Parts: sequence; C-alpha cells; structure tokens
Amino acid sequence: MVDVPNVPTVVKSRPITEGNENSVLLKLNKVRHFTYTKDTRNFIHKKNILIGRGGISDHKPKRISFYNQYFNHPMCDLGQTNKNSKYHYWYKKKISIESQLKFKFILCLEGIDVSSNLKWVMSSNSIAVMPKPTMETWFMEGTLIPNYHYIEIKKDYSDLEERLNYYIESPNECLKIIKNANRYVDQFRDNKRERLISLLVLEKYLLMTQQTEKSTLEADYNQ
Repeated sequence: MVDVPNVPTVVKSRPITEGNENSVLLKLNKVRHFTYTKDTRNFIHKKNILIGRGGISDHKPKRISFYNQYFNHPMCDLGQTNKNSKYHYWYKKKISIESQLKFKFILCLEGIDVSSNLKWVMSSNSIAVMPKPTMETWFMEGTLIPNYHYIEIKKDYSDLEERLNYYIESPNECLKIIKNANRYVDQFRDNKRERLISLLVLEKYLLMTQQTEKSTLEADYNQ
C-alpha cells in the first residue's frame, strides 16, 4: 500500500515516513517477494556491468526515468520484461536469476511500491544498486544502511557511473557489502521464527483493535 490508511490496517508495504503506524506490516505475497538464491559464483569473476530487468509502465515513473538515462549506457544491460507497454523499444526477454548473477551489480528500483528482487539480490554474491528506499515491507527496507547493505545512488541517478566505477576499483569494499547483505537476509530464513513473529504481530494487532480479548496465539503455536 502506497498510502497510510486512516485506521490500523494489515498491509504488505508502507511508506518509510513518520506517522505510518496505521500500516501494520505482515509477511504477505511471500512467494514473489521473499525468494532467495544460492549463488556459487565469486564476485571477483563476475561482469563489471549493472544488470536490470523489470516491468515498465506509467505507474512506475522511477524506472522510466532510469531507463531514459541509462538504457544505452555501456555499463548497463537493461530491459523491460513486459510487452503491454508503450515503451516497447526497451523490451528484452526475461532472463533467469541464475543469468543475472553473472553480473556484479543488479538494479533494484522501486516499482509501484518496493523492489521485488531486492531480497534475492541481497542473498547472492552480487550487489544491489539503488537509491535510498522510500517504501518498506516485512523485510524492513527502511533499516538498510547505504553502502553497507547495498550501493546507494542519488535519487536522480546522476552519480551511477561514478558509483559503479568506484566499486569496480574497490573489490574489498564490495565483498564487505555482500557479507553484510547476506547476514541481513539470514534473519528472515528461519521459517519457524518468522511464523511466530508474524503470529505475534497479528495477535498484537487484534488486541489493539479490540478484535480479541485474549492472548492465545503464542500458546497455540507452541503446542
């Protein structure tokens, strides 16, 4: 959800802003958003290119702006993956996650809300490249630290080439970012723990909105 509702509501995503308390995050749409990968490629041997694939539409102006600036840039391999768009000149066939992992840098741009590929990118031996996020999900994108968990670029993308060149020449810093990103992802891999936290969040939501009077979910979960 892009906007904060007027009453407490369970949502998949919310703006990273003060006063977003009515947006109660739960781990929704897990199949699409919480996908991880086992990347066996060494970062050093990957291509010095930024790979980017994703849907493009007028509802995703950040991606349109980026593609306008960098579609033909020699340091980028970009492609729109949907055909039902007036931006047909950006169209390229979808490629697998495995193929994208041949590249050192992977574009993670927000669409309607968050970037859906960020989780698997941060679980890999490649690095997410993106502006500071403005939306967050259960993954708590708002807690990510620039140039510690991902490579940050300006929100107008004007420093992209400079940032890529810097990190191509700084492989040890890249390896540190990958290690930090992998460690961040690891906290979401324990399915039993994730279910328990989700149940406790839902319980708190029901109690605070007076939809239940008893605290029973944790006891039921542990039986």
